Amino acid sequence: MNRSRHIGLAVLLFALIAVLAQPAAFSQATLSPDGTVTHPFRDSQHDFDFHFGTWETHIKRLVHPLSGSTTWVELNGTVTVRKIWNGRANLEEIDASNDTMHLQGLTLFLYNPESHQWSQTFANINDGTLSEPPLIGEFKDGRGELYCQDTLNGRSILVRFVWSDITPDSHHVEQSFSDDGGKTWEPNFIADLTRVKK
Repeated sequence: MNRSRHIGLAVLLFALIAVLAQPAAFSQATLSPDGTVTHPFRDSQHDFDFHFGTWETHIKRLVHPLSGSTTWVELNGTVTVRKIWNGRANLEEIDASNDTMHLQGLTLFLYNPESHQWSQTFANINDGTLSEPPLIGEFKDGRGELYCQDTLNGRSILVRFVWSDITPDSHHVEQSFSDDGGKTWEPNFIADLTRVKK
């Protein structure tokens, strides 16, 4: 490689570092024609407001994800969701069962006002610990997608949790795993929820 190409690459690398080093607020803010500073992120702390209340749920769980298995178990139960911190957090309690299985779980949702994103962390009554790492994501056009990287049977995988088909009285949630970097996704937890009318 000749010297001029070295210099060109060095200048390009320096410019890239300079751009990446800019404060987040500067890169996210824009100046409108009237001189007002605007931010592209909206306040998303109320994105989970639809979820508050009590729901009947039908759950399907894939017994052995990413193994080629097609064996599912189905459960019915209730989901109760309480608002915390004026909507910047909420707590979901799940109680579902079938003839041979009883699922009791707790999901904690936390809103980060700086990133305008939500985290979702699950705890099962059987082990009493919060899942790590949390799923993190946001809502766009009425659809919430949260992601994390995790391990399954010693293998690194991606986890995706999607909130969709949201109405005042129903919604659909689906968890999927990917072991190919997100090229393909295999659903392993599917739940449909219907609001319990008072």
